[in-house]
Amino acid sequence: MALSAVASTGSESAAIVRGLDLASQLRAAVLAGDDARIARLLADFIRVKGLTKGQRVRLQLRTLSAVVESLRAAALNDELSGLCNRRGFMQTGTRLLDLAARDGQRAYLTYLAIDGAHPDALHIDDVLVRQLGNFLRDLFPSYGVYEVLGRLSMTEFAALTLDPTYATRQALARAADGADARLNLPPLRIGVAPFHPARAVTVDELLQNALQDMVAHERISQIASRPRFAAQSGLTCPA
Repeated sequence: MALSAVASTGSESAAIVRGLDLASQLRAAVLAGDDARIARLLADFIRVKGLTKGQRVRLQLRTLSAVVESLRAAALNDELSGLCNRRGFMQTGTRLLDLAARDGQRAYLTYLAIDGAHPDALHIDDVLVRQLGNFLRDLFPSYGVYEVLGRLSMTEFAALTLDPTYATRQALARAADGADARLNLPPLRIGVAPFHPARAVTVDELLQNALQDMVAHERISQIASRPRFAAQSGLTCPA
C-alpha cells in the first residue's frame, strides 16, 4: 500500500474516532439540556478535519444517525432506574402482549408503588429509585427479551412477564422481604393482573386491573385489621 494511502486511512480513522466522540458528547449535552455546549459541539462536529468531502458527508450521516438512535432510546428509558419510562413500557409491553396473544401464552403484569408516597411526588431519593430498579432486574432476569420493566412515574414501577413465578402478591412480597436486608427497600403496595390470550386486553387495561387489585386488597386488609372484626371472624390479613 502506498504511503499516501496509509496516511489517508490513518487520517480518516482518526477523524471517525473524533466524530464519534463528539457524537457521544453531543448526546450527553442534549440529554442535559446544555444549549451552549450543544452549539459548541455542533460547530466542532462540522469542522472535523482530515477527510474528503465524500468522507465527511458519510461520517456526518453515520454519526448523526447514531445520535438520533441514542436519543430515541433515551426517550423511552428512565435514566435513573435504568428501566423503561412509561412511554417505553407501553410500547414494548404492547409488542410483548401481541406475541403472547399470537402464541397463546399467558402474561402477568405486576404493579408496585412506594407506600405512603403520592405518584406525583416531587422528589424521591435517587438511591431508592436505583435500588428498586436493581430489585426488579434481579427478580426478572429475562428483562429485555421475555419481560418488560418500567418506572411509570416518580413512585410507580411495573413488570410485564410471561413467567408466573412472581405472578402473585404473596410471591412478590416474599421477594421484597428477602431483598430488604440487602437493598433496604421501602414498604411497597402491590397489584397483579393476568393476561389471557383468549381475552386480549391492552397494557393500559392491565395496569388499571392491577391498580384495582391493589386497592381491593388494601380494603380487605383494612377491614381484617380492625380488632373487633378480626376477633369475631378469626381472619388474619394475607401477605
